[in-house]
Amino acid sequence: MSDAAAPAAPLPLGDRPSDTSSAARRKVFIELTLLWLVTNLLIRAVIAAQTGLGLPDWTLAAVPCLFIYAPVALCRWRGVDSYDYRLYVPAFRDVGAWGQALGQAAALMGVILVPWLIGYHLYQTQLFGHSPQWDRLPDELFTLVLYQVFFVAIPEEFFYRGYMQTRLNEVFHRPYLLGGAAFGAALWVTSLYFAFGHSLVVLRWWHPAIFFPGLLFGLLRERTGGVLAPAFFHAACNLLVVILDTQYGLIAP
Repeated sequence: MSDAAAPAAPLPLGDRPSDTSSAARRKVFIELTLLWLVTNLLIRAVIAAQTGLGLPDWTLAAVPCLFIYAPVALCRWRGVDSYDYRLYVPAFRDVGAWGQALGQAAALMGVILVPWLIGYHLYQTQLFGHSPQWDRLPDELFTLVLYQVFFVAIPEEFFYRGYMQTRLNEVFHRPYLLGGAAFGAALWVTSLYFAFGHSLVVLRWWHPAIFFPGLLFGLLRERTGGVLAPAFFHAACNLLVVILDTQYGLIAP
């Protein structure tokens, strides 16, 4: 009987670069740019058709479906396993995994919450003269939570951090370490795609600022190895913005 140790299981794609040549990087950039462009333009068309033709709200379910199934279809076309690209969330019965991801998101929110609240308050009161009304909350808050988690955050994290960031990790090293998360150029390149993808759908002047929370979502993906924790954190950020905008009178309850 041999005493040789069994070989270690290979790391999933995205946990180590497979080809960092300029040719490989060019190929991946072309692939991701086409995926990003086509997916977001299709989403723009869906939203324009729904509003312009007065279609029922349920037709907007095509938006998360595009974010989820476009990279899965690309994986099938490339002949690779989509599970290697973090394109999954745990089953609902796996309460422990969902609880762990929620705890990881809550821990990061706990780090940034107080500075964020102070900065937001000063921004709204000193620059725009808005005063908060703490008793104002968005209508149907529970529905808003479900919407942000399952309709917005999970599909977007599936697309950007699940596929795009992992794919970029195949062609870029991750030489930096922050809070237990190894990262490299894939982090900020994905955040750029993420920020300006919003502008492809609906143009807003403040979209470049989305780059910065995108970095936090990406770091959480690198630290946890999946998309569920960044999705929870993403949803929490969106919810906090909606609640604060309501309390400071930017949007109606």
